[in-house]
Amino acid sequence: MNDQAAANAPVNLTLPDGSVRTLTGVVTGAALAADIGPGLAKAALAVRVNGALWDLSRPISEDSEISIVTNRDEAEALDLMRHDCAHVMAEAVQELFPGTQATIGPNIDDGFFYDFARDKPFTEDDLTTIEAKMHEIIARGDAIEREEWDRDEAIAHFRDIGELYKAEIIEDIPAGETVTIYRQGTWKDLCRGPHLPTTKKVGVAFKLMKVAGAYWRGDSNNAMLTRIYGTCWRDKKELKAYLFRLEEAAKRDHRKLGREMDLFHLQEEAQGSVFWHPQGYLIWLQLEAYIRGRLKDAGYAEIKTPQILDSKFWEQSGHWSKFRENMFVVPDEIPSTDDDAPVISAGAKLMALKPMNCPAHVQVFKQGTKSYRDLPIRFAEFGCCHRNEPHGALHGLMRVRQMTQDDAHIFCREDQVTSESVDFCNLLFSVYRDLGFGDVKVLLATRPDVRAGADDVWDKAEKGLEDALIAGGVRYEMAPGEGAFYGPKLEFHLQDAIGRTWQCGTLQLDFVLPERLDAAYIGEDGAKHRPVMLHRAILGTLERFIGIMIEHYAGRLPLWLAPTQAVVTTITSDADAYATKVHAALVAAGLRARLDVRNEKINYKVREHSHAKVPAILVVGQKEEEEGLVSVRRLGSKNQTVLPLETALEALVLEGKMPEGDVG
Repeated sequence: MNDQAAANAPVNLTLPDGSVRTLTGVVTGAALAADIGPGLAKAALAVRVNGALWDLSRPISEDSEISIVTNRDEAEALDLMRHDCAHVMAEAVQELFPGTQATIGPNIDDGFFYDFARDKPFTEDDLTTIEAKMHEIIARGDAIEREEWDRDEAIAHFRDIGELYKAEIIEDIPAGETVTIYRQGTWKDLCRGPHLPTTKKVGVAFKLMKVAGAYWRGDSNNAMLTRIYGTCWRDKKELKAYLFRLEEAAKRDHRKLGREMDLFHLQEEAQGSVFWHPQGYLIWLQLEAYIRGRLKDAGYAEIKTPQILDSKFWEQSGHWSKFRENMFVVPDEIPSTDDDAPVISAGAKLMALKPMNCPAHVQVFKQGTKSYRDLPIRFAEFGCCHRNEPHGALHGLMRVRQMTQDDAHIFCREDQVTSESVDFCNLLFSVYRDLGFGDVKVLLATRPDVRAGADDVWDKAEKGLEDALIAGGVRYEMAPGEGAFYGPKLEFHLQDAIGRTWQCGTLQLDFVLPERLDAAYIGEDGAKHRPVMLHRAILGTLERFIGIMIEHYAGRLPLWLAPTQAVVTTITSDADAYATKVHAALVAAGLRARLDVRNEKINYKVREHSHAKVPAILVVGQKEEEEGLVSVRRLGSKNQTVLPLETALEALVLEGKMPEGDVG
């Protein structure tokens, strides 16, 4: 068939509702949208062809399953708009600052960035000018057109115009492959695409946020570039909401609140490890006690395993080959020379600080013979782990090198997988409710490209988790390729008070490690069988979860979790004796209370304790002493309530009681 005949051949396009549209001529997503109606033609941003996202103008030459992407398709629309916004920013920069090289510019969560090579780095002062030029480019509404170039021709072109970084990228493309270039007006960029039909579709709901340094290709041996970050949304309302979230996040930053509340600190001499202060460690102990109680009620046995293990365990498990660069490795023997300088002998055995607890828990399981009647066995550990995270990735409590996980492993039979998984999900949802997180999204993460275990084992494992979700009535979404290297997993993403999501809990179904580490039980048939291993955590790490809770509550923790639950303070020194009596009553009732009888004005003391996020301030003076009362001021309220001491005490004790949970 010649090209003309091919262009006139009918193409059948199956829409999401199952209906079929047959088009002839040059068939594109734009043509299909116009065929359906003028409203859709105006709203169309891109087209999905057999699952792949394409430009609206790209020819469709064969029968296909089709869906038109519009602004209503939030995730896809935002990806397209942010990617195009990065291109518009690069065009604006090169119009304003000739000679600047544009390197790479992807879309990222909540926005985009572009890295530029320029003798004089950009500063925050340049952003307003660049942003104004971007609005001009968008208003022009230039068509964004896809072109296919010969690889060598593309290299020569970009070298000729001084875009050496682009040329280097293209040189990494295998010889003979086609290179795609996107043109908007006279400006062009190397890109796989897809893109919006015109620059006008980017809209005006964007803002340039900051500049930063970035090494070319992330390698510190390469040139330092200037990275400009921006954010882009579908409309101004979304942009305004995002900027508000950023403002709120800054106010809630756990590092800032941690200083104000005197909870913890970090310092250079212990990169990524937390120094917990008394007030902060009280939060830790309360949270740990709560989880410990919930696990005990759920039938878990708590264990404690070594911090450092022989490398053979990590080699057997597969972690050595996959996570070796993130492990702190030490030799088993360090002899000394005459001058006492430590020397590692060539034949020294290697040990590693554990980055996770899994192999150690298998060793506990393997002690003694286990019967099918013994299963399930649930081992829990507040296991301290170490991971060699890059310095630049460390972030307060959220990303640390030393962490304590609320880790547990369930060893069970295959016929117990569903019930154990359902029970865990119910426990996790109950814990999250107790801690103030009711909105939880569940993802089923399936096999990654690099993995351990045969496909039939993965088929069985993925089906096991999906069956459990269905049995438990849990709504979920798929996350293809995001599973652990030894098995699929459920990811539990909770949403905080300002709409951010955090992945904390996980449930991983594993047939691989029990095989690799030779874990077995005696079945009903008298033969040895491999247990199924369920790796699970609810909080993830205590450090990170405490950071999340501090930000979620903006430091105003629930009374049961607050390090100081109440302060008793005086209006004048005449009431010191009564304040001491009230404080003693609070302490006797089990409340974490402090006494403040300093010779300071009451407004000063109230302001100071409020700044420290103390939930309840009990103010007493002569009048309160005479009538056996207390004036209770709650954090965040300008009013105070005058109550009999016993009434106030009963209310605080009830509110300060640790949650017991309600699974179901």
